[in-house]
Amino acid sequence: MAAVAENLPAAAEDQEPQCEAVPGLENQRRQIENGESGRDRPLRAGESWFLVEQHWYKQWEVYVQGGDQDSSTFPGCINNAKLFEDQVNWCLKKGLVEGEDYVLLPAAAWHYLVSWYGLEHGQPPIERKVVELRGFCKVEVYPVELLLVQHSDMGTRYTAEFSQTDSIDLVSCIAREQFLVSPQEETRLWVEKAQGSFERLCNTRVTLFDAALKSGQLIIMETRSKDGTWPSAQTHAVNRASKEDEDFQGQPGICGLTNLGNTCFMNSALQCLSNVPQLTEYFLKNRYLEELNFCNPLGMKGEIAEAYADLVKQAWSGRHRSIVPQVFKTKVGHFASQFLGYQQHDSQELLSFLLDGLHEDLNRVKKKEYVELCDAAGRPDQEVAQEAWQNHKRRNDSVIVDTFHGLFKSTLVCPDCGNVSVTFDPFCYLSVPLPVSHKRVMEVFFVSMDPRRKPEQHRLVVPKKGKISDLCVALAKHTGVSPERMMVADVFSHRFYKIYQLEESLSSILDRDDIFIYEVSGRSAICENSREDVVLPIYLRERTPARDYNNSYYGLMLFGHPLLVSVPRDRLSWDSLYHILLYRLSRYVTRPSSDDEDDGDEKGPSLTSSPILADLEDKDSIPKPGHVARGSSQDPGPEQAGPSSRVAGGSRAPVDNSPGPSHWPQRARRKHLFTLQTVNSNGTSDRSNFNEDTHGVSLSSQPYIAIDWEPEMKKRYYDEVEAEGYVKHDCVGYVLKKAPVRLQECIELFTTMETLEKENPWYCPSCKQHQLATKKLDLWKLPETLIIHLKRFSYTKFSREKLDTLVEFPIRDLDFSEFVIKPQNESAPELYKYDLIAVSNHYGGLRDGHYTTFACNKDSGQWHYFDDNSVSPVTENQIESKAAYVLFYQRQDVARRLQPQPSLSDPPAPPACGPPPNSEVMDLN
Repeated sequence: MAAVAENLPAAAEDQEPQCEAVPGLENQRRQIENGESGRDRPLRAGESWFLVEQHWYKQWEVYVQGGDQDSSTFPGCINNAKLFEDQVNWCLKKGLVEGEDYVLLPAAAWHYLVSWYGLEHGQPPIERKVVELRGFCKVEVYPVELLLVQHSDMGTRYTAEFSQTDSIDLVSCIAREQFLVSPQEETRLWVEKAQGSFERLCNTRVTLFDAALKSGQLIIMETRSKDGTWPSAQTHAVNRASKEDEDFQGQPGICGLTNLGNTCFMNSALQCLSNVPQLTEYFLKNRYLEELNFCNPLGMKGEIAEAYADLVKQAWSGRHRSIVPQVFKTKVGHFASQFLGYQQHDSQELLSFLLDGLHEDLNRVKKKEYVELCDAAGRPDQEVAQEAWQNHKRRNDSVIVDTFHGLFKSTLVCPDCGNVSVTFDPFCYLSVPLPVSHKRVMEVFFVSMDPRRKPEQHRLVVPKKGKISDLCVALAKHTGVSPERMMVADVFSHRFYKIYQLEESLSSILDRDDIFIYEVSGRSAICENSREDVVLPIYLRERTPARDYNNSYYGLMLFGHPLLVSVPRDRLSWDSLYHILLYRLSRYVTRPSSDDEDDGDEKGPSLTSSPILADLEDKDSIPKPGHVARGSSQDPGPEQAGPSSRVAGGSRAPVDNSPGPSHWPQRARRKHLFTLQTVNSNGTSDRSNFNEDTHGVSLSSQPYIAIDWEPEMKKRYYDEVEAEGYVKHDCVGYVLKKAPVRLQECIELFTTMETLEKENPWYCPSCKQHQLATKKLDLWKLPETLIIHLKRFSYTKFSREKLDTLVEFPIRDLDFSEFVIKPQNESAPELYKYDLIAVSNHYGGLRDGHYTTFACNKDSGQWHYFDDNSVSPVTENQIESKAAYVLFYQRQDVARRLQPQPSLSDPPAPPACGPPPNSEVMDLN
């Protein structure tokens, strides 16, 4: 035994003791067993402990307890050979148990023993770390052994040991070193699970313990390809590129997006966002990897941010003409069910979701604290605004906030007590209204009392909030017919859906409705029997054989346009009505010639001269304004009256079994072309319908009259082509020109004071009740990139419309200094000036539309037009149009900050609005 030992410093538990004389056996026992350096002290996370073979340690205990330094129980050098599998790799045996196979000593005790007794030649010390797992410390005797492999070379495996408290980042670093992957290359890790499945190790900041990694598991490191894709994603056929595409090299950012089926709205929003320079640079330079927030309950576990990053890297790799955003679309649908499937949506709605999703996925605030919103309470605006912004940043801090968030000043004034509430609220984009015209263009058909005149189509300009009487007044200016001699009806499926009263609102008429305005006698009015004339609604029906078992059943089918006919009260008999209607139909109904006259045998149908009012039993039977719901219980079924002449189809009405003119005494000697029948508002004589109530209007005994034709008579005397004919008035060619508005006008309208609606009152803390307060929004702080959403889509109770007003917006130097109420810095005017960088366009109407994008490339300064997977260069004078929907503006100081400063030897940059270096148009369809 060596006579020289190391002196131990006073408090050095993890340091090797310096040389000193070997202490007595009792002192050895106390130093190894007790005190700060002894094995009985508690474990501390992060420190090192050493394994000593149990048999050797027991021998040492016998030796020191005997008190005889010359005893034969001397243990000799520390020998841990029994703890190793072999003497070559020195791997620890599996299944060793503390207290049976080994004891654990703190570092100081281990170094004492080594200095006193030495370590068997060639044997390595068995050093292990103390780890803290779930609040408890333990010595990690067996590290986690992982098999590392590259995706590109699955045959070469490298075994590495890690502590359970090591992070996945460390695994990545070790793999990078082993496989010689440069720091500039982006990688990701996969772990092999049971049954050959693989799972992404997304959060690299967690420990191996949190990731549930066990010894023996295979870790695959995948390196992103130069074209921005991941090799594992290229196994899908949809992403396989042709040889020509593999060799493609183009301008980064000039890349189309395939339309997956009504996904143009998504493509438009993505192209706009992709051309925001500072956001794209953030992803291209991988700064997002350090800020992915996997534990945010309001986020999407980093998946939306990673999916968007993949798109950006592919689009800006310069190696794709077009990419397929299938993975991104799937992620969006997974986290936002409204975007599931392939229905058409709004690009601004998707943009709003995406900005919010990216913000929460990249939020630097890992644990949001509760922040109480404070009212101004008379304090200066500067103080309140600064407090509001700081409170916002305490919970929301991301690249999205840095780039897109600004601050409003909201002022509410109670109309009763005058209490003023001032708050400052963050915003991500401005949704500005468009000045709405108070006029409306409506198309109607005018039906004159003169049977020689065809119906006229008119295009009328009326007040948007006007009444039916305003429609008649506007038509009177074109026709010269007094508004008092007009009746307005909605015609649907060959029948009157509704007959309007003059005081009803025009808002109940939709643009798609077929509106007919009939000229009637000035002495008549519907519902008023005291007048000299009566107005009768007239339907046209044709008797057709129905498909019955015995073929004996006949049906009646509505056709043509219905009429409103004024009939003098003193001539209100069936015979007189027949001749009046024959006169009204004379333009397209031919009277029988002399050869067709009856010889008195009265073979054809005839009419009685009995009074109609008497036959209808009740003078209250005069038609009443009302309507039958389209598709309601009043609509005839498949065997009932069918659609109008302008609607495809041919359903049939039931046969009339009730007593009618065809069964009455026949006195006329001339053949009649048709018979007359009283019907209900649906055009059927089903009496069970007469007592029903539709939309609050009683249909009891309404005297609608049907003109019933036999097929042969109709074919011979009725001219269908002439009956359907109409002429267009000169006004149809006129187009109501909408004066363009300036974008500044929309912003002014946005900041105009307004009164809250009844559906959205404000609770006044002073009055202690809800009030219709006045509200005013002002701009206080503007973001680096300002998104302006033009509210083109208008939705009301009765109508939905798109405003196609041309909004004139500047490409450069949009000055917000007049709109920002925060005290301005006179030395920095560029803080309020913006340049356009992208536009999301919407073409078409509400039911069907298409989205495209104009965007300025951050590298070349050239504008391009993105239409799904087709991309083409454009000039600046092509950008402004009625389709502009969402505008992206960048603050000028930000643009200058992002631009690299050219050296004196650099050639001048091309002008932003000039032709591109390569004017070839890329049609990627």
